[in-house]
Amino acid sequence: MSQTDSFKSEGNGRLDKILSQTLEVSRNQVEKLIKDGLVSVNGKVVSKPSFKVAEGDTVAYEFKEAEKREPVEVDFDVEVLYEDEHLLVVNKPSGLVVHPAPSVKEATLVDWLVQKGISLSTISGEERHGIVHRIDKETTGALVVAKSNEAHEKLSAQLQDKSMGRYYLALIDYPLKDDCIVDKPIGRNPNNRLKMDVVPHGKEAKTAFRKLLASPHDTELIAAKLFTGRTHQIRVHLGTLGRHILGDDLYGFKSKRDKIPRVYLHAYLLYLIHPVTGEKMEFTAPLFDDMKHYLTKYFAPEPVGKALDTTLLKERFEV
Repeated sequence: MSQTDSFKSEGNGRLDKILSQTLEVSRNQVEKLIKDGLVSVNGKVVSKPSFKVAEGDTVAYEFKEAEKREPVEVDFDVEVLYEDEHLLVVNKPSGLVVHPAPSVKEATLVDWLVQKGISLSTISGEERHGIVHRIDKETTGALVVAKSNEAHEKLSAQLQDKSMGRYYLALIDYPLKDDCIVDKPIGRNPNNRLKMDVVPHGKEAKTAFRKLLASPHDTELIAAKLFTGRTHQIRVHLGTLGRHILGDDLYGFKSKRDKIPRVYLHAYLLYLIHPVTGEKMEFTAPLFDDMKHYLTKYFAPEPVGKALDTTLLKERFEV
């Protein structure tokens, strides 16, 4: 089964740009469709995203139904924060990979979704069913899943125009000097393919950081808001400030893994506009026990409660 549609181009330009603007989805998603041979111009399949489209050309595109992955045992559950017929919001736990990849052997969030029988969009390709945005394996928190291609397209457009986003909480190894914004390009680290880094010709990346609460032990609870969505963005930008997230030994935090077993970074507050009703929505993802335990042990309880107040948190980022 597949879904095919077409439109006439209203202007001249690159195929990927025209398709991205018309479908209101990201350029990466469009490139995936093109490279998979699912896009044609005037009846001929085009494999290059840079193909020049002329005004009046007929552009056809196809969404394939997702093929089922080989069965993988799913022995965990995931907290659902919200669900309706169009979308699903979950609180992703640490250690869970979001979507399958050739190097991933264990069950993923997508496997859990499939096992639950949840209908998922296919616009990003078969291996990323419904996943609009991602979170690193060790990072926890709010993540939205699209149940239809229509919902996926509209949510992806919100990522582009910034009407959808997340506020993150992180525990870092030394307090920030001040609230700040880091605006530095990010790309693959040339010396370590597992890492990202600030590089001269990287992609634009911008992060706002806010001090929330310091502990007597030099660590600090901070909040971060992304203006762009690059891989490891918060971790890389903190590194430029000489700061590291607790547990993040990949980016320079010094500790034994038995003390802090994962990166203490949590997508705390997610906001979006419902893709069908147009309603503005917010979802708060409760902290997991390990981060809560750390806050209880090293921070005073009343200030922590105030720091986690979502209304006050949002106000900290208002200009």
